[in-house]
Amino acid sequence: MRVVQNTQMHIGEVDVSRILLDPKSRDDIPQVLRGLQQLYKDPATRAKLFQLLDSEIAPQIDKRTGRPGMTLWSIFVCGVIRLDLNIDYDRLHELVNQHNSIRQMLGHGLFDPTSYHHQTLKDNVTLFTPELLDKINQIVVEAGHELVKKKDGEVLRGRCDSFVVETDVHYPTDINLLFDATRKVIELTARLGSDQGLPDWRQHAYNVRHLKRHLRAAQNAKHSKARNEAQKATNDTRMIEAHKTYLEVAQGYLDKARETLAKTESYGGAGGVEYLVAKIQIETFMKHADRQIDQTRRRVILGETIPHAEKVFSVFETHTEWISKGKAGVPVELGLRVCILEDQHRFVLHHRVMEKQTDDQVTVAMVKETKERFADLEACSFDKGFHSPTNQQELQAHLKLVALPRKGKLSQQAQAVESSEHFVKARRRHSAVESAINALEVHGLDRCPDQGIRGFKRYVALAVVARNVHRIGAILKERENRRAKRATRYAQRDSPHKLAA
Repeated sequence: MRVVQNTQMHIGEVDVSRILLDPKSRDDIPQVLRGLQQLYKDPATRAKLFQLLDSEIAPQIDKRTGRPGMTLWSIFVCGVIRLDLNIDYDRLHELVNQHNSIRQMLGHGLFDPTSYHHQTLKDNVTLFTPELLDKINQIVVEAGHELVKKKDGEVLRGRCDSFVVETDVHYPTDINLLFDATRKVIELTARLGSDQGLPDWRQHAYNVRHLKRHLRAAQNAKHSKARNEAQKATNDTRMIEAHKTYLEVAQGYLDKARETLAKTESYGGAGGVEYLVAKIQIETFMKHADRQIDQTRRRVILGETIPHAEKVFSVFETHTEWISKGKAGVPVELGLRVCILEDQHRFVLHHRVMEKQTDDQVTVAMVKETKERFADLEACSFDKGFHSPTNQQELQAHLKLVALPRKGKLSQQAQAVESSEHFVKARRRHSAVESAINALEVHGLDRCPDQGIRGFKRYVALAVVARNVHRIGAILKERENRRAKRATRYAQRDSPHKLAA
């Protein structure tokens, strides 16, 4: 059983719209709670948000039956807080159980002993899908536009740019990726053998340590700075032998794992969902290990250069890409590019996770998808990375003003376009998108801790929603500060009506 929000209030509970937040606090928590409160206070926004949460969170499950679970509003609040504060589930668990303002926002009163378990928070927040969060973001942005009093007919002017969101992986090399894959094969096969009553992997912990010793030997053999040619040749020979030994040890453990899988099938252990899941996991890591053995042998022993397309940069987060954007001090980033489009009110209208894509390949798609959500988008600025002759032509059909600078030497016609008043004005404003990117990175999108490409997309989408909610809270706080300053000036000014002391 699951409801959007409990309609019956309890003793000590405060209505969300009446929660008092410290106006002097400079922390992020009151700002994001102000944004959430604004979404709740507006009847139209609340109705649209609640209807969307009710219909799209776990739609295949009947929410009228079963044990009571977290309310859908509470799940939304927890997800937004986690991303806006850039925290893990451990700190979220502490905040939702101990922080008074957050518990009031979740619908718990002073005398309500309800607490949340760590796994409960994780299971419920992951119910969000990237598609649902995209729809929620549209509702949040529309509420933000109403707050800033966007006039009817006022056009939106966008700024589009991309940045890299890193995945939670270590620096990849052929041999440490081989260690990761083989270690998982040993551990998973040992667990499967234990469940089936096979004694083959009783020393699996020692096997992992044995494999790691050979990994360290191969790593140390590479770090030689000899200048003598004879010594260089000796070191190269030693490095090749260390790698050969390491590959032989890894291959031995893989062969032993295959024998164990064959035994479990011949002994009748095969069958059941758990066995099939374990077998698929083991075979997946075996494929990773076989690939790394082949690439290491080709690169170190045979002296080949491995094509970039054949490389994998993590056996756990296989969607990770090797990205070099030429930034000073950042030679390479491991993750995925994310493209965002922000409007003049500093709300992120749309985003896109770019899998094996570059900026120029998503330019038109970003504008078209944004206009499907916000039809009044009529201008947008880009940097040179988004340029291509095709993009220049196609964008003209969707926007009235396209501020997309061309690469290379400009023709007279292009110079006239790029020196026009509106183009120059848009280009000057374009750098403000870096502020949005920095805010997203500070509030969650520096590194994604969630697993899998689906988890990555959900994490990015939730970060965009959280950032827009935070922006609403920031606008409200600015207005409160201005009102407080006006009240202070009014109280301090001299008045002829004041009584003489």
